[in-house]
Amino acid sequence: MSDHGWLRVAHIELGEHLYGGAQQVLYLLAALPQEEVDSLLICPRGSAVGEGARRLGIEVEEIDYHGDLDWRAVSRIRRILVRHRVGLVHVHSRRGADVWGGLAARKLRLPCILSRRVDHHERRWAVALKYRLYDHVIAISAGIRHVMISDGVPAEAVTCVRSAVDWERFQQPADRSALALRFGLPDHAVVIGIAAQLIPRKGHDVLLDAMTELVVRWPDLHLMVMGKGPLESLLKEQIRERDLAHHIHCVGFLSDLESVLPSLAFLVHPARTEGLGVVLLQAASAGIAVIASDAGGMPEAVTDGETGVLIPPGDAKALEMAMEQLLSAPAQATAFGQTGRARMLREFSIPVMAEGNLEVYRAVMAARSAD
Repeated sequence: MSDHGWLRVAHIELGEHLYGGAQQVLYLLAALPQEEVDSLLICPRGSAVGEGARRLGIEVEEIDYHGDLDWRAVSRIRRILVRHRVGLVHVHSRRGADVWGGLAARKLRLPCILSRRVDHHERRWAVALKYRLYDHVIAISAGIRHVMISDGVPAEAVTCVRSAVDWERFQQPADRSALALRFGLPDHAVVIGIAAQLIPRKGHDVLLDAMTELVVRWPDLHLMVMGKGPLESLLKEQIRERDLAHHIHCVGFLSDLESVLPSLAFLVHPARTEGLGVVLLQAASAGIAVIASDAGGMPEAVTDGETGVLIPPGDAKALEMAMEQLLSAPAQATAFGQTGRARMLREFSIPVMAEGNLEVYRAVMAARSAD
């Protein structure tokens, strides 16, 4: 118990950058009712999520963290949990951090919840060992929940609470002239985008194949590649080799997607796998159509034929055809965007996500009290 709320919850997020998962943590911290929950964030020293939490007025404890194999993080986290008299630990999904946070809670016999944001399979022996650390798991999509159950996690131990989107933030009007001026694009350009880490599973290679064919028929087509990652040098080299530098623009990580997405013709997200895809929610909130893979949790974010187009993962020809479909029918793309915007407000709001997490907190604490 704390002096300010009925329950002091320690949130553990050990990522350095403010990618989708860390942003979800900030949404949750801002929306949890202070009369019920007194939140504390444990994060790496100098991390973006810590800075964001402080701006929200959330108490932050920073630790030295040296990567996913830093098992000494267990003792650092445990000391903080004791000092702050934490009543519940909420570990936000990240390899290493999920185990270290769970072990710290286990040593103190504190109830512990894990938020799982990725949809990859785990070996059954690892599942049997790892998930005994948690009282309950929150999956951010039904697809992730299905994967976990198929891997051996009991169905009653996993609840789906979908990620949220800050809908209001993305209600900016489209300004294609300003977009062209900012990024040095031709005034007549038809601009589409991909916003994702530059890592293999995001499918940039598939998009590159599709673009190679499309620009022959659509010479005014321009692709903005938003994001950073280990594949950046290779991707730029492939763009040069295919003579696509005039059409594909690597603009790095953008912290103001709300000022860019509304001005795109549509968003492309050909990831091979994805827990849900926060950028899909952001694009739909901005009122633009989305092309995504029919894999993981992406079909929960994109309704095929209503808010966008779903394609088989890894299929460059199918992606090319879907892109041509929206390029040839801009009115259809606009209609998809309008439908998606209304759906995001209805189903993916921050209050809905926060209440879902709070219900899990209540259930876990009630079960512990009954033991």
